[in-house]
Amino acid sequence: MTASPPTRPVTWITRTWRWAVLVAAVLAIIAGGRQLGLAGRVGDLRAWIESLGVWGPAVYVVVYAVLVTLAVPATPLTATAGAMFGSVLGVVVVSVGSTAGAVVSMLVARYLLRDAMARRFEANERFQQLNRLFETQGAVIVVAIRLIPVFPFGALNYAFGLTNVRLGTYTFWSWLCMLPMTVIIVVGSDAVVTTIREGGVPWALVVTVAAMAGIMTLLVRQARRKLKADV
Repeated sequence: MTASPPTRPVTWITRTWRWAVLVAAVLAIIAGGRQLGLAGRVGDLRAWIESLGVWGPAVYVVVYAVLVTLAVPATPLTATAGAMFGSVLGVVVVSVGSTAGAVVSMLVARYLLRDAMARRFEANERFQQLNRLFETQGAVIVVAIRLIPVFPFGALNYAFGLTNVRLGTYTFWSWLCMLPMTVIIVVGSDAVVTTIREGGVPWALVVTVAAMAGIMTLLVRQARRKLKADV
């Protein structure tokens, strides 16, 4: 079994720079959004979705699931959901869409493209290690890998189809472990658009994002320790 390459420890200086860059990026988005009339554009898109009635969120879920199945980066669509639907409905729409896409990808790899997927991952030693851990630890490894994916999100969904993980276990824990990041992106997007539109900071949304980011940090640390101990 090959040893994993050593990782560089994250210092407080690195963390500070990351937060500084994030804050600067958010401020730049807010300033640019005001100049470009982003609130009005989002309003037009929201009006179109609302014109679809009860089918609006459903259409968004289907589009989201299709993009996930095609392994297209869905982060922009996640952020857009927060801007259009608000925090609560946005989280629901993205959560359902991302989970549906992840499940469809896994089933396609397991039952339709198993030979092609197997050829792609059979030489990947990291995948072989994880597959052996699935057989002994099941849901625990699903949780750890969802929080710290060793493959891109789209590829990871297909890779799960080659493991022996049960569909119910995969679906529930995938949904739960994707939820914190969904909340961060959707609520954060809602906060940015609200700030642009109303000119005031929605502190309740900001606090929600900060709290979820703290929870996510703790979960990722635990997942890293689990993987380091088992892989």
